[in-house]
Amino acid sequence: MGSSTSIPIVPIASDRVFIITGANTGIGYEIAKWCAMMGATVILACRSEDRAKKAMETMQEEFTTEKAKGTKGITESPSLAIEFMKLDLASFQSVVDFCEEFKKSGRQLHVLFCNAGLGFCPYKKSGDGLEMMLQVNYLSHFIIIAKLLSIMRRSGPDCRIVLTSSSFHKKGTFDVATMNYTGNAANFPDRNYYGRSKLYQVMQAIAMSRRLKDSNVTINSMHPGFVDSELFRDLDRGIARCCFCCFRTCGVMKSTLNGATTGIDLATNPKHAGVSGHYWVDCKITTPCSTSRDEQKQEMLWKETFPFIRKYLTDEEMADLEGKSKNRL
Repeated sequence: MGSSTSIPIVPIASDRVFIITGANTGIGYEIAKWCAMMGATVILACRSEDRAKKAMETMQEEFTTEKAKGTKGITESPSLAIEFMKLDLASFQSVVDFCEEFKKSGRQLHVLFCNAGLGFCPYKKSGDGLEMMLQVNYLSHFIIIAKLLSIMRRSGPDCRIVLTSSSFHKKGTFDVATMNYTGNAANFPDRNYYGRSKLYQVMQAIAMSRRLKDSNVTINSMHPGFVDSELFRDLDRGIARCCFCCFRTCGVMKSTLNGATTGIDLATNPKHAGVSGHYWVDCKITTPCSTSRDEQKQEMLWKETFPFIRKYLTDEEMADLEGKSKNRL
């Protein structure tokens, strides 16, 4: 696993179900692989079935290698319990279809890892008419949480939601009136809007943790670090791309495994049971920016989020989000 990475490997029962978005590449791949190698049943929620299946084949090969090395603590099963489910976060209908398909399976859900995301993109509008980073990074994951929360509430003790945020949340402007960019595409402030989407995730985790207080479900956000991943695939400005290449060459960037360590720890480590509403960096609780900690702004964001997604949620799901569901156990 490398001397610079320390992942607490703990046995996980095969009936403990994880959903990880964007699990076919980057830190999502490592999180999915290692959680499965500890024994969990892991669903790779991805847009491309072809890429997901190729990733699953590679995971199985790497699992065989780890077993041959005698890595302690990994599952004794001959193969990983991993599978693909289609999810396109750029489409609210795809998000709803994904959630409904999972519900029909009758499975429990113990860990929901909202990992997939876009970063530093030029202006793009989704088919739903929204700025792409807002929808993919924040709103679509919000819908998934809302629609699957009732299942997690019924799935026994120690269920966890983890959001992959970023230290770049400190660069995002808080202005709910302009959440969805409607200006000129040429003037789109991509760094600010990426930061906003990550800020919203940190604020969501804190606001939702209040609503989940004394329940079996926790929610946390985390910063994986400056990771050499596909997050930067849309970086097309000359100076920025040159800097990125220099960082990669000089070893400033983390490997995807090192970047995944905090996420793997949050998803699997027994010592984090019941710990909720925090922002994590390098496996430690860290203080996020002052804006994200402002409860009044958190509640303002919570309220202003629903006009974008309300029609995709049932009244029961809305009530469950607020901890007011009559059918909640």
